[in-house]
Amino acid sequence: MEPKKNNFKIVAEKKTARVILPNMLTLIGVCIGLTSIRFALDERFGLAIIAIIFAALIDGLDGRIARLIKGTSKVGKELDSLTDMISFGVAPAFIMYFWKLNTLERFGWLLCLVYVICVALRLARFNINSNQEPSWKDNFFEGVPSPAGGILVLTPLIISLSSFDLLQLNYDIVVPIFFIVTSFLLISKFPSYSFKKIVIRRRTTIFLLFGIVLFFGLLLIYTFDIIAISAIIYLLLLPISFIHFQKIKKRHENDKIQDEDDLEDVL
Repeated sequence: MEPKKNNFKIVAEKKTARVILPNMLTLIGVCIGLTSIRFALDERFGLAIIAIIFAALIDGLDGRIARLIKGTSKVGKELDSLTDMISFGVAPAFIMYFWKLNTLERFGWLLCLVYVICVALRLARFNINSNQEPSWKDNFFEGVPSPAGGILVLTPLIISLSSFDLLQLNYDIVVPIFFIVTSFLLISKFPSYSFKKIVIRRRTTIFLLFGIVLFFGLLLIYTFDIIAISAIIYLLLLPISFIHFQKIKKRHENDKIQDEDDLEDVL
């Protein structure tokens, strides 16, 4: 009599195994985003900001890892959007409410609601547009992405924890301005760089690696100063990305008109 074979498998298919890793990273991002709210409740706002930064790093890695190991899935796509909603919509709104917006009473809570709704609308539009055919527009986001928006609304708090707090900003005015401007940028069609299709030449790879190591080294030593500078640089890049987008768009429109003229000549 032949012994029975053990058919028990932890993972049934290789595809399932590839899907698990990026989804686990995404769920870890959810946990970190929710933990930032806990830090804010305890008034440990520095740790709350660091948690959001970690959530943003994970958000940038999970999708790339999924594509690298061919573990993309519809579940992962929807899960990523829900994670962004929590980590870069709900969490930053609560952090800023516990820090400063609660002093503005009802108006402060209204700003939180408006911001979270704008994040939800931006994510819904992104999910729809992501199903379109690849084009040159893939180098740009339509509006500011939710991770960037989450960090932008935290910028006044980040500045208050950095050495730039010597500027003596009136946060009762600055915080609402950041919320209103960021909410508008999230739902607008303002083009911003996506940084997804950056081509790096092999001979410049070593300089890129050195720059990354230097950045994270400075981030460990001057945490909030570097985050504040990075947020300001991103804001300064927005008008540059708009000009660049318009220039490429005009060039493609001219090429399209030229192709149509050539077709008419042939006919």
